[in-house]
Amino acid sequence: MLGASLNKAFYHFNCRWNYSLLALLIYPLSPFVGAVTVVLVSFITWMKQYRQISRRPLNWGFALLSLLLIVSCGFAENKIEAFLGLFNFLPFFLVFAAFSTLIQTTFQLRQMAWALVIGSMPVTILGLGQLFLGWNFKLKILWIVLEWTIAPGGNPPGRIASLFLHANTFAAYLVIVFIVSLGLWLEQWKLGMGRQGRQGSHFSLRSSDRRKPPLRLLSLSATLRVRASVSQREDKATSHHSPLPFIFLTIVVIMNFITLIFTNSRNGWAIAIFTCLAYALYQGWRILVGGVVGIVTSVLLAAFAPSAIAQFFRQYVPAFFWARLNDDLYPDRPVALMRKTQWEFAWSLAWQHPWTGWGLRSFTALYKAQMQIKLGHPHNLFLMLSAETGFIATFVFCSLLGWILITGVQLLRNSKHIDTGDRLLIFSYLLTVVGWILLNTVDVTLFDFRLNTLSWLILAATCGVVNHYKQQEKLAFN
Repeated sequence: MLGASLNKAFYHFNCRWNYSLLALLIYPLSPFVGAVTVVLVSFITWMKQYRQISRRPLNWGFALLSLLLIVSCGFAENKIEAFLGLFNFLPFFLVFAAFSTLIQTTFQLRQMAWALVIGSMPVTILGLGQLFLGWNFKLKILWIVLEWTIAPGGNPPGRIASLFLHANTFAAYLVIVFIVSLGLWLEQWKLGMGRQGRQGSHFSLRSSDRRKPPLRLLSLSATLRVRASVSQREDKATSHHSPLPFIFLTIVVIMNFITLIFTNSRNGWAIAIFTCLAYALYQGWRILVGGVVGIVTSVLLAAFAPSAIAQFFRQYVPAFFWARLNDDLYPDRPVALMRKTQWEFAWSLAWQHPWTGWGLRSFTALYKAQMQIKLGHPHNLFLMLSAETGFIATFVFCSLLGWILITGVQLLRNSKHIDTGDRLLIFSYLLTVVGWILLNTVDVTLFDFRLNTLSWLILAATCGVVNHYKQQEKLAFN
């Protein structure tokens, strides 16, 4: 009865996708409702498209990784903790497989991006209120259906955390949203500015084309007719283009960037700057690239240059930035809390048990026994996996991520079936995946349920669209 009811409720594809967008929209505010929705959509997608899901080689790779993780748990000293740690991975592999099948078009990518951007606004406003207005409250409705906790002054004090448990976790969320929102902002900017020179570029015929054989000319004329149709649709869309989305996205990008600054997360700052440089290079804005590089160089010199040079730059760079970078802001930090110490310890653990690791969730107990300090993770996902699951499982995991990235980049470079606007959107998602990987080289995001789900949904969306275009390329080639 339950299966039949769920099947009826989610029968249509559009219904499943609309529920998915709703989940993304409310996930930051109500993780419970968002999680239930994502699980239901994934379950129905598996029921309806099991054969399609099971035929994908990438899903075979995640099945192999799941098996390796289970075997690793069997060799762990604390097997209960290790098997509990599987819940940070296996359910999300299933969600990834379902949503990489459900998400197939750039139209869905765009809707997903808008849902993420709109959903981030309440969390950002609450965070700014937490730091600057002293907001402090705890709201719980229907047990865990809606649970908001705003700590006074942030967590740690002086750093915005909003509804997230820690400022670093909130910064990781903001980085993802910032990359996506900046991509949408550029798209809206191009829609508002991009009618110049369009007709000449679509209808010009080179002299070399005029000399091509008749059959080739017929093919060329058909191509030009398609381009003319696309151009007419784009001109019509541009002529009715409203400035409101651009204004809204401008506000969102500025607010997210300001909030990210006050999370005081060096990782977030670095990835945000990397994002701006990547978009500027993609757009060919060399002056902006030079400006960003100049600002970053000034901050780095103020933080790490010899005293005479550093003092000169510190006259112009606020101490808020350079003192955070070189840890002058927190001079008495214990050695055990430094990332270098944690990384060295995790690496030594990995070499002691290189094949199966020590078991998931084992790092905390091992680190406490050695350093007398409780620490949840070593602030590097890949070192943590090497220590807890062994080198083979870590290699498979990294290979799967690399497969998604490499195929996406190849598609973006070689495909002739992607419109210009859609190229920017796909580039935004690939950049988000890169940002997520960079985040996990200096932190571990999977322990926050919202952030872990969001990460896997973005990976699934990127993979789904890349697979869709690859199939189109094969059909066109054949």
